[in-house]
Parts: sequence; structure tokens; C-alpha cells
Amino acid sequence: MKINILKVLFFVLSFFVLGQHISAQEISPVIDYKEKKSYEIGGITITGAETRDRNAIKSIAGLKEGGKVQIPGPAIPAAIKALLKLRLFDDVQIYQEKTEGEIVFLKIVLIERPILSRWSYKGVKNSQHEDLNELIKNILTKGGIVTDDQKELAKVKLRQFYVEKGKLNATVLVNEFPDEGKNNSIRLEFVIDPKDRVKVEDIVFEGNKTFSDRKLRKKMGKTKRKGTLLRKSKFIEKEYQEDIKSLTKFYQTEGFKNMSIVSDTTYKNKDGNIMVKLEIEEGNRHFFRNIKWKGNSLYSDDQLYAILGLSKGDVYNPELLQNRLKFSLDGRDISTLYLDDGYLAFDITPVEVAIERDSVDIEMRIFEGPQFTVENVVIKGNDRTNEHIVRREIRTMPGQKFSRSHIIRSQREIINLGYFNPESLGINTPVNQSRGTVNIEYQLEEKPSDQLELSAGYGGFSGLIGTLGVVFNNFSIANVKDRSTWSPLPQGDGQKLSVRLQSNSRFFKSYNFSFTEPWLGGKKPRSFTIGAVQTAFDYSLSDAGKLKITRGFVGIGSQLKWPDDFFSSNTTLNIEQINLDNFRSGGFAITKGTFNNFSLKQTFTRSSISDPLFPRRGSKVSLAIQVTAPYSLFRKQKFFEITEEEEAEIRRELSFENGPARPVTEADVEAKKDELREANKFKWLEYHKWKVTSEWYYNIFDKLVVATTAKFGILGSYNKDIGISPFERFELGGDGINNQNAGLQGKEILALRGYDTRDISGNGEQTPTGGFEGAPIFNKFTVELRYPLSLNPNSTIYVTSWIQGGNAYRNFSEYNPFDLKRSAGFGARVFLPMFGLLGFNYGWGFDKVVTDGKFGTFNIVLGFEPE
Repeated sequence: MKINILKVLFFVLSFFVLGQHISAQEISPVIDYKEKKSYEIGGITITGAETRDRNAIKSIAGLKEGGKVQIPGPAIPAAIKALLKLRLFDDVQIYQEKTEGEIVFLKIVLIERPILSRWSYKGVKNSQHEDLNELIKNILTKGGIVTDDQKELAKVKLRQFYVEKGKLNATVLVNEFPDEGKNNSIRLEFVIDPKDRVKVEDIVFEGNKTFSDRKLRKKMGKTKRKGTLLRKSKFIEKEYQEDIKSLTKFYQTEGFKNMSIVSDTTYKNKDGNIMVKLEIEEGNRHFFRNIKWKGNSLYSDDQLYAILGLSKGDVYNPELLQNRLKFSLDGRDISTLYLDDGYLAFDITPVEVAIERDSVDIEMRIFEGPQFTVENVVIKGNDRTNEHIVRREIRTMPGQKFSRSHIIRSQREIINLGYFNPESLGINTPVNQSRGTVNIEYQLEEKPSDQLELSAGYGGFSGLIGTLGVVFNNFSIANVKDRSTWSPLPQGDGQKLSVRLQSNSRFFKSYNFSFTEPWLGGKKPRSFTIGAVQTAFDYSLSDAGKLKITRGFVGIGSQLKWPDDFFSSNTTLNIEQINLDNFRSGGFAITKGTFNNFSLKQTFTRSSISDPLFPRRGSKVSLAIQVTAPYSLFRKQKFFEITEEEEAEIRRELSFENGPARPVTEADVEAKKDELREANKFKWLEYHKWKVTSEWYYNIFDKLVVATTAKFGILGSYNKDIGISPFERFELGGDGINNQNAGLQGKEILALRGYDTRDISGNGEQTPTGGFEGAPIFNKFTVELRYPLSLNPNSTIYVTSWIQGGNAYRNFSEYNPFDLKRSAGFGARVFLPMFGLLGFNYGWGFDKVVTDGKFGTFNIVLGFEPE
């Protein structure tokens, strides 16, 4: 019985298992991988990666509906490998969903990697984030996939950023977090520890016999050891390698042509600082021996020797040799000799033909080539300035022989116009070899040149003073009727129109107008200037009187050809009348009267400066002589004689001033007579005024410029009985802002940074209202370092530091050019085309008597650079 029951159970169980097997086969058939079979793909289903293009996925996988696939076979593994290679997916699986005869249906299951939503930094200042983003955005993309390789590269780049700043021990970690605000997104956090800058402990040299360690360290301009004055010590590999090249170049310029650095070793000491050890093999110092010329037919050997300036026995200096052959900034080189005569294809190669002990023989191999003629001169980019304005400034003309010096001079003249961006000025010289001609193309970029001044300032007792001024530097009278040239006034002809108004309605008013045509007649560089100025001060409410100055002027300027064409001449006729009405605020010894100042001013200037806004090289030297007629030689009436009519007028004025309560005394009359005698002396001002100015600019390296300035002025008289004029004197000190209107108060006001006018005893006595008499003699010297932060024509910015010395003297017997008021300081300048020059100075006067506890002075620069 038991055996029968077991048989029944076994039969039922077998039937159930068989049924399950058949059911499974119907749902998902079992494939025997021992047998390969080819199927047609009936359909492909893709799950996951919903944002990805389905057709692109199929294409990359190499699978398509209607195509053939072998199962098992290489197609499926290849498809998986191709999709994984995209690095977009963490996992890729391909399933056989079902088969219908010879047709198979596939299913691709994708697990997509998360996308990057953002990244952030930890451990560094916010001010550095922008620089770091510039590095990272080239590696990572927001909305893109992040791979381990990308994260590693980002770490390397971020660390390198700090290593290049001398922070060799900087560390960078990257943390990955899910971005909870977005699906399937991550954010990265870069944890940066810059650590301190690694300093150079010492730089040690071995094998240097000719030059000391100290001198060699100076030649390493960027790698400095600890304790170097005014320079931070840091070790940057790139700069270190540049310094090694500089060291080698220095030795070569000193004749050590075979000098080599046998080894350079860097290692950290126990304090973590870098030790640098350089082993040098100097070799012998070499000298020029025989210099021969080969291939020269236009110029003799003697002519070439004279320009080269090197002779037998001179220290062998390959850098100097190249400068004398091709690259001299002053034009003293062999190539200039040929290139200025049309030989555009000229080339010269120095070849060392013999080296014996310490002597080097050089053969100069010259290829003179054909002579080229200028065919066309093309000017491009002058969108606002008329072409003839540019063309009249350039020295290169069609039909002339090609000349490099003419191109360089043309470039300078175009820049000095002030209408074009000097940084983008380009010059191309396409050559037509078959015709022996060359075209010269000047590629220009217009920049804003007009200026607007709109300001308000507090003028002490005068109250609030408003200023409105406009300067149109590229004005055009001829285009007044052409509305298309108005922006906001007609422009394009290089004329200058200036209008300036200042007022506070009651105490002070000033009107200034001038117009300049730089090419009068249009054929020669002869400028014509006309203008007028009127200034009025009214302090009658404070019993300080009134001052009114009215001046008109006309000037003619021209470019000279002798001694060279860097010289120019300017002659100006000034007609001025000064009216004082009990004015006691200007520091004048005279308080009442009408004075006539008719003068002729002649100025000679030599200027080789290019880009006057930020000159980098060149000089400017000027001599100005201003004279009046010696009226005292022709006047019939002596100034000390008082006429009966004048005495009667004095008595009437005294009677009116004193009133009936106080009778007029003879003492009162004599006092008024003395004032009148003093005024009569200067009714017609007579003087001769001399002023010398010298400016020199030199580009030390990179964009760092040293500017030196020397100024000297003297005011003299014709008649010792009359003496020095109370007007046209010099007043030294302060910010010099009042000098922007020459003769604003009948004096020439010059800045002396670090001092106020009251600190300079030579300015004379100070009146109760604050004015100074002024000095007949002054001198001033300045040495200044300038470095530009931006040379963009829309916002030129540079910083400056300076030392300065100057003084004013009451007479020539007191004059001592070494008795100076010394100062030093720093400042900044910003030039905005629409507003002119803005900036500040902060100076310390070393010889200043400090009474208010303020050792330094702060000055604002508005619209112009004080003299």
C-alpha cells in the first residue's frame, strides 16, 4: 500500500515539473550557446537614460531593426563595449526579450551616470574663484557627465595654479555629493589648502670666478632669496628656468660664449624652504678679432664699420652685435641703412669663421636684394576721422623708396593724433616681387577722443562751484552742414574746440573758449589757435574787493625742419586786461587799478614722444620766452608823478569813503597817492619771462616706465626802478589745479606734491585772505615710476610712485638749485575719454614744518596733469 502511494506522488510531481518547464520555454526560450544562430532584429527597446536620443544609442551600439545579429556572436559584446566607452553610463545590459522564428527582439537596459549641476570651492578667498573657474570650465561642463579622469585633471590644474604662485605645498581634494535639488545630479566641492608660499632660503653658486654671487643673484630677476629688499621670495619653476636663461645670457654678453651651467639643484631644507645650487663653468672670455664684410656693393667696408661701432679687442657680445645689425631702437644699425633706402629684402648673417683661444673672427654675409618702391598707401579703420587727416601725418608716400624709418615715424604721428588705439595699430607691407613694389597698409581702430567735464566742488568762502566743460578733439567746421558726421557735433577734420564754464552764481565766474586748426590752409602742418578767457571774482560782501581778468589770444605753430623735424615752433600773441577793485585776496601788493598785459610768447619744442597719454620712451624739451614791450622807455609821464586831476579824484573818493563825520587829512591823501604811484608803475606791465621744461621717458622692462622731469622758470624786469611785475609770477605748492586756466588770478600756479603753498617761503608773504605774492624764480625736479594696469583706450589706468624736489625764490641772489623742498609719494591715474584725466597723489614732504600733525598731503587730479 505504501509503495502505491509513493508511485502516485512521484507521478504527480513529475507532471508538475514538466508543466513548469514548458511554461518557462514559452515565456523565455532557452538558447543553446553551443550552437550559433543568425537572427533578424525585429525590434529594440531601450530603458533608462530617458534624456538620450534613442536613435543615437542604437547607432552607436551598431544595432538596428531589420539588421542581422548572430547569437551568440561578437555583435552584442561589441554593442555593450561601444556604449560603455561613451562614459555616459554606469552599466549597460542587452537582453533577448523574445524570438519569433528567425526574428529576435532585444532590450537595452541603461543605467545613466549622474550629471554635474555645479561646483564650489572651500578654503580659498572669493576673489580667487573667478580665476579658478577659468581653469575648471575647460575641464568640466555643467549639465555634463563627470568622469574620474576629469576630476583628477581638475585637481591637478587647481594645484598647479597655486604652485605657479610659489605655493608648492598646496593640496586639493574633491568631494562628490548628490544634488538634492535636481534628479540624477551631483555637485563637486574642491577643498583647497594653498598653504604658505615656499621661500628660497639661499642661492649658492660654484665655479664663478669672474662675477660675485651677489652680482649673479641680481641677474636672476624673479627668483630671489629671503631678505631681498622690495621683492618677495618665492620659487616658481617656470620663472626659475627663465632666470637660468637670463644668467646664461648675461655671461654671453660679457664675452663668455662657452659658459654653461653644469648642474642646477633644488631641494628643500628642514624648514621647508628651497635651496638652489648652481654649478657654473665659465670658460674663457672672448673678444672680437677680425670682422670682414661679404656681399656688400652699395656701401663700403668703412661705412659699415662706422655704423657697427665694434672693433678688434672689444668684448665678444652677441646681443650687442645683433642690435647693431638689425634691432637697434635708436636706428643705429646696418639693416636701417639698407631698409631706409628701399632694400626691403635685405638680410645680414654674422658667421663665426674662426675661434682661436680667446679671439673670434666674424664674417658678415650680406644679401642686399632688389630695391622696392612704395606703390600704394592704404588706410583702414578710420570710421570717423577723414582719411586726409591721417594721410597728411604719415611719411610714406607712393612712388618713394621703401623706408623703415618713415614707417616708424608715421606710426608715431598717427598715435599722437589721439584718435586711434595705439595698442591695436597694425602695419602690413605686402610685397609684389615681380614688380619690385610694396604696399603699406595702416590698420587703425578709432577710440573716443572727446571729453566732458561736469563737476561740483566746495570752494571755501566761495561756496559750491559748478563746472561744465567740453573738449572736442576731432571737430570739423566743414562738416557742420553734414548731419551724418555729428556725434554729438560734426567731427572728422582733427580740429579742436574747447568750451568751459565755471560759476557759483555770486562770487566766482569763469568762461573759457578756444579753437585750433592743426593744418591751416591744409598743405603744411601749421596750426592756428584762437581763444578767449574771462575770469571774475567778487568778494565785495566780505570787503575783499573784486578781480576781473579778460584775455584774448591768437597763436601760430609750425613744424621745423632744422635741426630736425622733431622740432616745432609756436608763437602766441596775448592781449589781457586786469582790473582790481580793492581786491585783497590774490596776494598782490596792489589792490586797485587797471593793468594791461600785452605780451608775445615764443615756444620752441623738441618732442620725440609717442602716445602722449602714457609715453614709454622718448623726450620732450621746450623753451618758452614771453616778453612785453619795455614801456618805461617810452612813457612821457613818470609813474611817481601825480597829476592834479588824479589828486582831485583821490580827494573825492576819500570824502565819499569817510563821509561827513571824518574829514579828509593830508596823511590820507598821501597814502592814496602812494598806492596810485605803485599802480601807475604797472599800468602797462613790462617783463620778460623764461621757462625751460625737460621730460625724458625710458621703458625699463615690460611696461614699467621711468619718467624724469626738470623745470625752471624766471621772471625778469627791464627797469630796476619799476621792479618785478606783481603779475605773471610763479606760485609753487599744492595740487596746481588752479593752473588749468592760465592766469586765473594773474599767476602761474605749479604743483609740488607733499607741500601746500604756505609751506614754500619763496612764495612770499601771505595776505589775511590767504593769497601769496608769488615768486619770480622756481625750479622743480621729478623722478617717477609708472606702471599701467590697463592700456585700454576706453579706460587707461596706471599707478605711479615718485620722488620730487622743488623750491621758489624771491630773487636771484637767493637762488640755489640744491636748496629744494623734497618729497616722495604714490598715486594713480585713470583716463576716461569722456572725462579726461582723473587720479590722486599722496605725498610726504621731508622738509615740511608740521604744525597740524599732518605729515602727508592728499591731492585730487581732475581733468589735467598738474605742472
